[in-house]
Amino acid sequence: MSPVPRPTLADIARAAEVSTATVSHALNGTGRLAATTRRRVRETATALGYATPRTAPRTRTLGVAVTTYARAWNYAEVAYFSRALTAATSAAHAHGYALTTLPADRAADDAWHGLAVDGMLIMDSPRGDPMVHALRARGIPLVFDGVPGDPRPGDHWVDNDHETTTHEVLDHLAASGARRIALQSGSGDEHYARAVTQAYAGWCAERGADPLIVPFDETDGQGRAFDALLRGPDRADAVYAAYDPGGRQLLAAAARLDLRIPDALRVVCASEDPGYATTRPPVTTVTLNPEQTARAAVTLLVDLIEAGPAPTSVVVPAGLLVRDSSRGGPPSAPGHAGL
Repeated sequence: MSPVPRPTLADIARAAEVSTATVSHALNGTGRLAATTRRRVRETATALGYATPRTAPRTRTLGVAVTTYARAWNYAEVAYFSRALTAATSAAHAHGYALTTLPADRAADDAWHGLAVDGMLIMDSPRGDPMVHALRARGIPLVFDGVPGDPRPGDHWVDNDHETTTHEVLDHLAASGARRIALQSGSGDEHYARAVTQAYAGWCAERGADPLIVPFDETDGQGRAFDALLRGPDRADAVYAAYDPGGRQLLAAAARLDLRIPDALRVVCASEDPGYATTRPPVTTVTLNPEQTARAAVTLLVDLIEAGPAPTSVVVPAGLLVRDSSRGGPPSAPGHAGL
């Protein structure tokens, strides 16, 4: 099969309905163009598969971005990402590279079309990720923290075994006496949310149990999304919250509904927040080992840039830190929350 011809500036100009001079200015970051025009031209170029020539390494700089939600949110304030970014920076420096951290909403603009990096670490990439599409077109080496939403043969990523980890959590809750175990699942389209939800559904199917799934809502500080689930004779008696704020949301819901933890409700939360060790009661957490993940991802990325040996994927083990919120004993009737 003959190779697909590389689109020319004229091809891009026709598709974007502008002049070739405008295309040149837009792709090179020169000229006096409206931001909307520059963005339209760059997006058109990406859609046509236009890639700017590059050599590597050029900058001794790596980039890192979280692209799950194409909007402004400070992922550096989330415990997992904060710890991962610190470890990634340290690992990059150890390899002689700088590390640039991009704001989350850069996935929604066109800054990545001219981003001057030798390689990118993309965290929680969803399906149809525009940043990944553009960086692939430019030939920039990519490593993913978490399986990408649109994986391709030869992609490189570092991830946990989410099926094994989810089953370990659910088995722990069942062994503690829980009989109706619910999942607070992710609201995004990243692989993590899909993998945990699929593992939970499979675990329920193997036991003939109905899956009980509550979507994660980061704005629901009082955990009101759990109210229907935690009321009545058929209420859930355990919840695995797959996202960091979920544990505190469940503590708030239990206090409001007068459910004692762990007697009436067992709680496990996937979180790197050390504060869960001092809540009342202390909450059992799942750690995804962000430091080990970030160090492995940076090393993999540097190997790709420098044409060294690079495995396609690396699996980092997760860990279950059992605390009082999920310890055993028969579930009791609703009573004083004791929080």
